[in-house]
Amino acid sequence: MDWLEEELHRALARKEPSPDFAARVSAAARRPRGFVLPRWVPAAAAIFVIAGGSMAYRRHQGIVAKEQVMLAMRLTAGKLNRIQAHVREVRP
Repeated sequence: MDWLEEELHRALARKEPSPDFAARVSAAARRPRGFVLPRWVPAAAAIFVIAGGSMAYRRHQGIVAKEQVMLAMRLTAGKLNRIQAHVREVRP
């Protein structure tokens, strides 16, 4: 084996835990953890983010639709002005 394999074998070899390992783990499990959020808080936050994003997207769609309508109105007004001018020229 080369040196890297030997180092890996040594690092990953099974080792016996210290005699007080079980006591330390159970003590850590019983220790209070401080402020813990209720389980519903992340779900509520996700719902608010999704709802806010949805509302923002709907607003964006409204703005785009308004711009399209305004462009159509400008084009239509320009064409109507040309038609009216042509009609005025034809009529005596």
